[in-house]
Amino acid sequence: MENKITDVFFDLDHTLWDFDKNSALTFDIILKKNNVEVDLDRFSEKYQPINLKYWKLYRDEKVSKSNLRYGRLKETFDTLNMNVKDDVINQLSIDYINNLTTYNHVFEGTIEILEYLKPKYKLHIITNGFEEVQQIKLEKSNISHFFDTVTSSEAVGVKKPNPKVFKHALNIADTTKENSIMIGDNYEADILGALNVGIDAICYNYHNVVLENKIKQVKHLLNLKEYL
Repeated sequence: MENKITDVFFDLDHTLWDFDKNSALTFDIILKKNNVEVDLDRFSEKYQPINLKYWKLYRDEKVSKSNLRYGRLKETFDTLNMNVKDDVINQLSIDYINNLTTYNHVFEGTIEILEYLKPKYKLHIITNGFEEVQQIKLEKSNISHFFDTVTSSEAVGVKKPNPKVFKHALNIADTTKENSIMIGDNYEADILGALNVGIDAICYNYHNVVLENKIKQVKHLLNLKEYL
């Protein structure tokens, strides 16, 4: 394909930064610290889909940031038939954010693909994650130097897939939709969000979701070399 791309936009969590792995390791610390006795694998198995559900509600402006932080934990404990007091849940939600950047595993191929792309393109981040932790994640995982700009939806005031987030990102990157491409794992927020404003997109489909044939996708980050 003719490549007129000059700017590559990446999602951060679940695309470059291995959220599930880092999150589970964080919970291992804070559950013990707060004397909550639960098998970590069982907890993670229940927590991960509940967390994704709450992030969708958050994207859709149906829950607040504080509702998300409390609700995802409360619902996980309820699903596990555990009676955990509200003050403990609230402390866990604070400890979680404070400790989340203790671990900073990135997906296999992250550094290699960024080193491959950096000489050819300007690289950027568009994230729905909380602004206070996203920059720390980038720095502690040693990838912040690859990116020219970071757009946090929290700073824009709306979340992906809202067009305003992508337009803001294009604006601060000083580029056009025709010269840009978005790479992310979330079909609704990253892929449809980008396509709906005229930005090409590639889904990092490591979770093997069934996508329409017309959607570009890769199962490993290094496969992005086929497109870029």
